[in-house]
Amino acid sequence: MAAKTLMIQGTASAAGKSIVVTALCRIFKQDGFRVAPFKSQNMALNSFVTKQGEEMGRAQVVQAEAAGLEPCVDMNPILLKPEANSRCQVVVSGKPAMTLTAGEYGHHTDKLITVVEESLARLRSAYDIVIIEGAGNPAEINIKEHEIVNMRIAQLAEAPVLLVGDIDKGGVFASLVGTLALLDEAERNCIKGFIINKFRGDIALLQPGLDYLEEYTSRPVIGVIPYFHHILIPQEDSIYQGDEPKAESADEMINIAVIHLPRLSNSTDFEPLQQEAGVKVRYVRTADELDYPDAIILPGSKSTIADLAYLRQSGLAESIIQQARSGTPIVGICGGFQMLGKEIKDPQGVESEEKNIAGLDLLDTITVFQPQKTTRQVKAQVLSNEGLLEGLRGEEVIGYEIHMGQTIGNNTEPLFLVAPKNKGQADYVDGATTPDGFTFGSYLHGLFDNTNFRHAFLSKLRQRKGLSLITRQPIASRQQQYDELADLVRRSLNLELVYKICGLEV
Repeated sequence: MAAKTLMIQGTASAAGKSIVVTALCRIFKQDGFRVAPFKSQNMALNSFVTKQGEEMGRAQVVQAEAAGLEPCVDMNPILLKPEANSRCQVVVSGKPAMTLTAGEYGHHTDKLITVVEESLARLRSAYDIVIIEGAGNPAEINIKEHEIVNMRIAQLAEAPVLLVGDIDKGGVFASLVGTLALLDEAERNCIKGFIINKFRGDIALLQPGLDYLEEYTSRPVIGVIPYFHHILIPQEDSIYQGDEPKAESADEMINIAVIHLPRLSNSTDFEPLQQEAGVKVRYVRTADELDYPDAIILPGSKSTIADLAYLRQSGLAESIIQQARSGTPIVGICGGFQMLGKEIKDPQGVESEEKNIAGLDLLDTITVFQPQKTTRQVKAQVLSNEGLLEGLRGEEVIGYEIHMGQTIGNNTEPLFLVAPKNKGQADYVDGATTPDGFTFGSYLHGLFDNTNFRHAFLSKLRQRKGLSLITRQPIASRQQQYDELADLVRRSLNLELVYKICGLEV
């Protein structure tokens, strides 16, 4: 028997669809159901690699974790990764399939819908309920003809739809009613209720609006979810802004500047740093904003060459080089690692028409782009014992790789000895570091998720700044955060009505 389905759509991007799906996955799991998330098409640069070495959107990974499942690409069969020049890499069933403009992509959706149908069918045959996430707004009439992520999927799956609106931005009632007005009758009939998200204040003051919405649309308000800071869930494709302002004085904190590249990818790498006491993480777009931090991080990029050009045009490249020469620690992750080297070569035009591009020359490395994409989960041992990595030699870390290039070091020491998790692959070295250990780069995403590595890194920065070391408290586990989110949403929604809409009994 095929699983029941429920679809969460929204009035806009960042309305809260992903977080609602995450919460419902956890709630249904807690209530004894086998539940799986699904999003047919995700556009995001925060991606993840499964145990099978396949790439998928971060949001569905989070939702799978909340459901107690190992993520698989059937949960997100199509991933769009924006690149330079208005192009997008299209990842189909976990593997890069093509690179297209937005206009070109629309001509492929009638073929891609078959992939979507097959993935959804496999999930529905294995679970009691599949919770489907939409994208943007279902009434985006300019792209409606070729969409394969909103109402076309709701009708395909015969899924009742709950429409989420973000009240924090203002205009939530107009957004909800306006969305209904722009849908055709069959599409409107799919929408069975509303969820108001990110509410601040006294809900009694909101009640007249809720009553009017229900009367005007003949659809129920399922609930109102309050705005919250304290539950830390990895972001789908935006930068985590951190909790409420920290109590420490700026002079007592480590100041880390992450360069906000135009095509920054996997910003989730730095969320564990942002959650630590005594740490301020700033995202910097200009040389003036850079100031004099205690460390500079160059993050991953979907278009390394274009973002390297941006560093030069903005003046950031010169500032980073000057600060490195003055002793400021510089860390590069993935694309940022590639930028730190002497040169990037692109003989086959994988990213650019330029064949040779000068890097920042902070590491004696050369990167060569290749059409084959490396995607794998790994575990690694730290090889260096200098600078920021002092005391970490032999420490095991886990992470994952997503990159198109290969980097070769000359007069540099490798950073890690890597053991791929896929059987049959040989160990290899990753990364490079200067002799003093204060400038280093690596292809490994997720480095700062490793507690010992993160704490040693931060402690060394505090020591260099002349600050006393602090006793670091454990960050709440991801599973604890999912439980806390589920508790909040249980209190906020009429779950009896949600189960009724799904056709389930509890």
